[in-house]
Amino acid sequence: MTSTRLFLALSCALAASACTTTPKRADTAAPPVKTAAEADAFVAGVNQSIRDHYVEEVAAQWVANTYISRDTEVLESKASERSLTRLKGAIDASRAYEGAAMSTPTARSIELLERLSPMPAPKDPAHLAEMAGLGSRLNAAYGAGKACKNPQDEKTCRNLDQLSQTMATNRAWDANLEAWQGWHGVARAMRPDYQRFAELLNEGARDTGYGDAGELWRSGYDMEPQAMRAETERLWGQVEPLYTQLQCFVRGRLDKKYGKRMPTDGTIPAHITGNMWAQDWSALYELVQPFPGVAGIDVDAALKRQKYTPEKMVRSAEAFYTSLGMPALPATFYERSQFVRPRDRDVVCHASAWDLNLEGDVRIKMCITPTEEDFRTIYHELGHIYYYLAYNSLPPLFQNGAHDGFHEAIGDTVELNLTPAYLNRIGLAGKTRANDKALVNAQMQLALKKIAFLPFGKLIDEWRWGVFDGSITPQNYNAAWWDLRVKYQGVSAPVPRTEEDFDPGAKYHVPGNTPYMRYFLAHILQFQFQRALCRKAGHEGPLHECSIFGNKEAGEAFWAMLGKGSSQPWQETLKTLTGDDGMDASAILDYFEPLNAWLVKQNEGKTCGWKQGS
Repeated sequence: MTSTRLFLALSCALAASACTTTPKRADTAAPPVKTAAEADAFVAGVNQSIRDHYVEEVAAQWVANTYISRDTEVLESKASERSLTRLKGAIDASRAYEGAAMSTPTARSIELLERLSPMPAPKDPAHLAEMAGLGSRLNAAYGAGKACKNPQDEKTCRNLDQLSQTMATNRAWDANLEAWQGWHGVARAMRPDYQRFAELLNEGARDTGYGDAGELWRSGYDMEPQAMRAETERLWGQVEPLYTQLQCFVRGRLDKKYGKRMPTDGTIPAHITGNMWAQDWSALYELVQPFPGVAGIDVDAALKRQKYTPEKMVRSAEAFYTSLGMPALPATFYERSQFVRPRDRDVVCHASAWDLNLEGDVRIKMCITPTEEDFRTIYHELGHIYYYLAYNSLPPLFQNGAHDGFHEAIGDTVELNLTPAYLNRIGLAGKTRANDKALVNAQMQLALKKIAFLPFGKLIDEWRWGVFDGSITPQNYNAAWWDLRVKYQGVSAPVPRTEEDFDPGAKYHVPGNTPYMRYFLAHILQFQFQRALCRKAGHEGPLHECSIFGNKEAGEAFWAMLGKGSSQPWQETLKTLTGDDGMDASAILDYFEPLNAWLVKQNEGKTCGWKQGS
């Protein structure tokens, strides 16, 4: 449900002029040390080259996602191949400036250049072309995937949207199992392509100067790669107790519903969580609602009753951002975005936000339906869009999030402001009254989305880091995947899985090669951002009651942070808004304190936790 920017287009749009290497000298004397002026000129050339090539390359990606065909796959693959070649050349050329005196912005630009792409280019041209082709093929396979009872009869096929709808609305064990197995079966064919793709990613990472692709990915956080790994464990340690309480309570309710069909090791079978990947348990709310009969807010019904169209849902989200003093979206946003699933072609419906020219041609790509889930997703996607607009004035190398978790956290922060009072203000809910039972219900509803996601957000890249560093081999891809699902989530496979399966590929970001730790970090940062913004807005009272809608002071601070892009280390950018230079999950605990207290009381006398390992 969450989206990503296709950073590859920016990171790879480097012209040949920026990629020429210094000619070899005829003698053996050391090359002259580059001057600060030469370094500035090199970075200026790279930035101009990005602008020269960006539009063509991101357009190929846009078309490949919104018109899936063999032809658009070829166009995307070839554009990606050219981009990766230019990026590799630019990185090689940047090595000539090592040790040179230069300004801080120039030094940071060169540092960012080396770690821009999650798909590092191998030096071998044949391998580079192969990797680009595999990347496009994996992405297309996911977007066009369907589960068919009879492959010869299209009427028996269901796409991901349809399978997900079954799981979200149906609590029947067997129907959900059929949907889960159908989609995970689609991923099975991706396994050999992904194995080779991972090998080529590692080759490219080593050719770029890193030990493996995971080390390259972790280097993008203004700290040592190993320190970044430790940081994610520290943050998980802060929130794990709250997640364990939630899992324990939900598991108890599922035990009552499914009885002897439930495993005895304390885990939850993945297919009965209401979500294809068990990353969001919102569909279980009616089953686990703390206080049945205490009415909540039915946004789905309000959207349908008021005949909200996809565009009207988007304009509602835009109005939130403009209430903070941010600019209105350009007219081209509404003209060029994909809001609905076309009837005449396959598209990637996974929600995403795009900047097509680094100058304001921003768009979202979704298949919007009138549901609260999509309503909230739109607010999230516009977080990316406003981040793009805020830093569009910066040089291209700085047009990125402070780190990738920031980019995901912006829209998530705004989602936290969709409080009952806000929904009442825009006509999607009635007047609310203080009610402890209603509060716990509402917090449970949000926790099923936010807290349930945390371990999933962490384990995706834990798996890939293991693949990249060799601790997870192709012979145990799937077994290692489920070991991590059990370890972090307490979620288990509903039926036996083998190494013929490739269950990681059932999640878009794996075949799409999108680093995933950003989503875990975003779930930490959004509460930290919200706490800081609420303080700037002068909010008094519990954090969960705060909405900054209409507050220009909070909006000004928010916009100022967005405008920094990646021009400085994220620690400095974070400090400008929050006063802290480190990520801190304590705001999550502050926000969910009422629910946590209730869960602890409900779980008294229970043995919480689950068995790990075979």
